[in-house]
Amino acid sequence: MYTILDIETTGGKFNEEGITEIAIYKFDGYNIIDQFISLVNPEIPIQEFVVKLTGINNKMLKNAPKFYEIAKRIIEITKDSILVAHNSAFDYRILRTEFKRLGFNFERNTLCTVELSKQLIEDQPSYSLGKLTKSLGIPITDRHRANGDALATIKLFKLLLEKDTDKYIIQNSIKYFDRRLEKEKLNNLINSIPPILGVFYIHDTNGKVIYIGKGKNIRNELNNLFLKVTKRALKIQERAISVSYDKTGNELFTRLKYFLELENLSPKLNIRKKFKLKNEDFNSDNFIVHHKGREVEENAIILIENNEVFGYGYTNLSIQENQIDILKTVITTIEHKKIAKTIIKNYLKNNKVLKIVRF
Repeated sequence: MYTILDIETTGGKFNEEGITEIAIYKFDGYNIIDQFISLVNPEIPIQEFVVKLTGINNKMLKNAPKFYEIAKRIIEITKDSILVAHNSAFDYRILRTEFKRLGFNFERNTLCTVELSKQLIEDQPSYSLGKLTKSLGIPITDRHRANGDALATIKLFKLLLEKDTDKYIIQNSIKYFDRRLEKEKLNNLINSIPPILGVFYIHDTNGKVIYIGKGKNIRNELNNLFLKVTKRALKIQERAISVSYDKTGNELFTRLKYFLELENLSPKLNIRKKFKLKNEDFNSDNFIVHHKGREVEENAIILIENNEVFGYGYTNLSIQENQIDILKTVITTIEHKKIAKTIIKNYLKNNKVLKIVRF
């Protein structure tokens, strides 16, 4: 069951708008089975540009019911149905804001005919209700009035239902108020990486890395990130499609990998903290740092040559470690040498490694 909705507002600051007109049609996929249409007294002035757009003015609303007087009817007609609107995020936000002012938590699952149209009716020059319905030959009267726009949205939604022949796109486009699909997606991503020391990468739908994290237990770190409700965390959760990871074996390589990858990949949703670069030299010009590897009998190696960080990597053969020319071909060279030098110096100052071999 669906309820097709359109709302006109006063305009103004975000979350301070008031409803001036509302139209709701209960729709079973074939027929309209109930409806509610009303002007609403928002108890605040209408913005002048909105008056010109909709034709609704303050005088027309003087004797109209206030929102609290129609709230029960809205709850009744939308109960046990999916809320459908053209740009549903707007209409749903407005309704939730009005109910919040009354101390009521209004929660409904939603569908957006803009998003559905982009999937089922591709390559349209515009997906605004007026231009889209015109290009599809759908008649629309009383444009920018709640009833006219709601009736046009019903006709558009009927067409979308017919075009979704496999009944897959619409079902998978429902935004559940309890975020069940998002939670399922995030749980699958969490379970896709092991509880190990390392670095993880969150990718968007194009495979691009949008966030890099690290930790002693990267599964727990990812889980903690997905539990956060900050704006940045919610953006990461929304855009996350896949997760990859690198096992590092030790904390030094975890820090190196993390900060070097931040420089190399510049993920959009990481907060980049500046740290002071150390310009002083190492205690020795040429040496090799040996540290715990990812597996038994594997060593994590950092090569310092002429007091600069040449590169880092993993070896499990003594010949690779003992012959510098071979070692250079095995390890990964480092481009951001000052960052690497600072990380290594800070780590060696406060932590032990397996051994340091000078040459």
